Amino acid sequence: MAGSAAGEHLHALRRRSVRLLRPDRTPAGVLTALPVAVGLCAAAGVTAGLAMGSSLGRVPYRKLLAAAGVLKWSDSAVVAAALAATAVGVLLLVLAALPGRTRLVPLESSDARTVIGLTRSGLRRTLRAAAESVDEVGRARVRLGSRDVEVTVFTGADRTGPLLRQVGTVVGDRLAVLGAMCGGEVVVRLRRKGV
Repeated sequence: MAGSAAGEHLHALRRRSVRLLRPDRTPAGVLTALPVAVGLCAAAGVTAGLAMGSSLGRVPYRKLLAAAGVLKWSDSAVVAAALAATAVGVLLLVLAALPGRTRLVPLESSDARTVIGLTRSGLRRTLRAAAESVDEVGRARVRLGSRDVEVTVFTGADRTGPLLRQVGTVVGDRLAVLGAMCGGEVVVRLRRKGV
């Protein structure tokens, strides 16, 4: 029962850390804010120009108003512009609704108010170095999955059972020392050199 409560606490802590480490929506925000800012500036300039009786720069207001007055809602240009604006709006809503993928793996911290992360590539390099530190391992490749950490070792050793257990232990110990809150288990796969 105590193990279950500790597991639930760790899961809640990991979920909170991942949520805090998610990237913000900067591209969607810039894409939305830029046209809005340009439109508001143009509207303010036009309003001021019309109120003072002088045009802003060399903008032909009367020609623009006359051209806009000729267009009908059923014209193909108006329909195409409306469909394009709708598509851009839907795309921005989808970008805002989908959560960004975190580039950091949360690490355990002794302070519950502190969130620390390690880049996925940095964690892969660290775990690869740990796996390659085992005797008879030529090189290793690490893949971080959502449920596990997969380590593929390349070796020319004859007895691979103890080697695979040793690599799993070393990589698991390194994960424990780092306090990385990723994948539940370490899976070690073997590839023979030259194959």
